[in-house]
Amino acid sequence: MRIPTLKRLTPATWTVLAWCAGTVLTALFRVRLPGENDPALLPGVVFLRWDGLTMLALAGLCTVLGARKLTARPAAGLAWVLTGAVIACLPLAVMEVPLQQYLAVDVAVYFLALALPRPRSRRALGAALAVLAGYLGLRMLCGWPVGISTELPVALVVVIAWLLGSSAGQARTHHEESRAQATEQAVTAERLRIARELHDMVAHSMGVIALQAGAAKRVIDRQPEAAKEALGTIETTGREALAGLRRMLVALRTEDGLTPDLGVADLFRLAETTTTAGLRVELRRTGGTGPLPPEIDVSAYRIVQESLTNVIKHARTDHCLVTVDQLTDALLLEVTDHGAGPGRGAPAGFGLAGMRERVALLHGEFDAGPLPGGGFRVTARLPLTASPLSGVR
Repeated sequence: MRIPTLKRLTPATWTVLAWCAGTVLTALFRVRLPGENDPALLPGVVFLRWDGLTMLALAGLCTVLGARKLTARPAAGLAWVLTGAVIACLPLAVMEVPLQQYLAVDVAVYFLALALPRPRSRRALGAALAVLAGYLGLRMLCGWPVGISTELPVALVVVIAWLLGSSAGQARTHHEESRAQATEQAVTAERLRIARELHDMVAHSMGVIALQAGAAKRVIDRQPEAAKEALGTIETTGREALAGLRRMLVALRTEDGLTPDLGVADLFRLAETTTTAGLRVELRRTGGTGPLPPEIDVSAYRIVQESLTNVIKHARTDHCLVTVDQLTDALLLEVTDHGAGPGRGAPAGFGLAGMRERVALLHGEFDAGPLPGGGFRVTARLPLTASPLSGVR
């Protein structure tokens, strides 16, 4: 991306440009311009003499030197810029430091307030105001006339420059902190998303494998064919889990990092696989059958999958009912079993927490708990309106 020309200019360049602009204005104010009878200001005695030009060149040299030091050594840089402003006033025969000679100081104070912490930038402001007061005080000690009233606007401009720089610095700091916080939140959300995917993908397959392994162990002596069938299911489930993990790892290396889409249409295959593993799943789908938003589709599949995993691990039952009702404004999910239920002494895990997180991200409603007559029920309501978190997995 191409950076705009003005943004490529450094604080040193801006300071030098401000000094050049002030010098040009100083010269223009002291010559008769077209349409004027007299110059706006009378030039000093030495303004156009060699000694006046020498002091002007010396002031420019001090300003350039100070501008180059502003970033690395702010205090020394400002001191040189202030010295240049005072030297530039000497050949002008003025009673105060003119605004034109302080333009470079204003710019330097702005950038120091932008870059430095407030205590240090306040010291820079104090130094700039002290030079103005010192110039007037020295003239008063020498018995020369001073222009206090005309010096006040110069001091006011310095204060305004400091306020603008300080405000811009605070805004930039706040923006950087907000961006860092947003990045941290995005990383945390991504880690949670990956954790949910791994949990949902692995836990279900491991539950099926554990169930089939237990069945094979019990019947291997009496019913070798049944044990062989169970071992085949273990092999198929294990291969599917490995393939899913491989697809996920490949997807994480892509630009969007999204896992392959699984949705409500895949619930029938999930129910068939789970039934083969020994838990008879009765799936009922009512309402509409139109396409669902991707984040709703994937989350619905994962919620049902995790619910079936919990039934396999904790319910101690051979049957559960899954109901999917697609309304015009929401998708309703319900998984019910009549076994022991995870609410009866089962250890707490990540399943229910992960489901609750998924539903919360989609601004839905989630509830899970034991039934009065025994068993356990998981319900979720996922709104079908536009979600602010498109692509949630």
